[in-house]
Amino acid sequence: MNYSYSPLSAGGGGGAGGYGGAGYGIDQHNRCCGNRAWCVKDICGIVCVIMTWLLILFAEFVVMRLILLPSNYTVFSTINMILFQALAFLAFASHIRTMLSDPGAVPRGNATKEMIEQMGYREGQMFYKCPKCCSIKPERAHHCSVCQRCIRKMDHHCPWVNNCVGESNQKYFVLFTFYIASISVHTLFLVLTQFAECVKNDWRTCSPYSPPATIFLLLFLTFEGLMFGIFTIIMLATQLTAILNDQTGIEQLKKEEARWAKKSRLKSIQSVFGRFSLAWFSPFTEPSCRTRFNSHFYSV
Repeated sequence: MNYSYSPLSAGGGGGAGGYGGAGYGIDQHNRCCGNRAWCVKDICGIVCVIMTWLLILFAEFVVMRLILLPSNYTVFSTINMILFQALAFLAFASHIRTMLSDPGAVPRGNATKEMIEQMGYREGQMFYKCPKCCSIKPERAHHCSVCQRCIRKMDHHCPWVNNCVGESNQKYFVLFTFYIASISVHTLFLVLTQFAECVKNDWRTCSPYSPPATIFLLLFLTFEGLMFGIFTIIMLATQLTAILNDQTGIEQLKKEEARWAKKSRLKSIQSVFGRFSLAWFSPFTEPSCRTRFNSHFYSV
């Protein structure tokens, strides 16, 4: 594991160097838009994000231009248009919130003598210190080599959102997988109805495009729907299982013994989504969960 186990000595502590941890101003690492947003500058992640957006736009184009807008069934077309646009908007918003939200980064360079004393550690008391980002690691935090930070309750680093999934953005990631899975199922239903309509009538009149182009677009959309649907349904089930069991993905992978007091399933789900309400399904609200830890473990 990426930490050292250090005793606090009267003369120790170590300097923060150029890290700028809590108490030393705003930490600008992985920050953009005037420090208002969290941005991981990883080329692979940025490419995956662009691919995700392009695939959503492709599904938007085929569903609207080829299936719903040319449909002769006004009621069917209108209902499905509203449903698809709502799911697409919520999926996109959830993706943006997951990508641009601080996942729970521990301030870099907070393992100084002054900060250690402010946190209430006594001389001779043992604590975990990450040698890579010079920070005191709270319980259940892990270091991410891509974000180059220790992340509280880190589940995993996902290139498709170009960010870690951790304590502060897990809700948005779960919503992203839920809405993408919903879009995928809805898209497959619409593709099946369009295929049935074209087979029943005439391929030349059931679409504004030529029959070969129509078949290609529908087949590619089917492949995309199956691929994204299976992946996100599995990921959604994995995330919900981990939340209910109060154990992150990385803790399961490393088979870490629980040193923390495990919460009940209700408390575990509330720690991610808050108390049950329609806000659970909104990517624009965030549950209040920061009171559970020392404030020195949160980035400014």
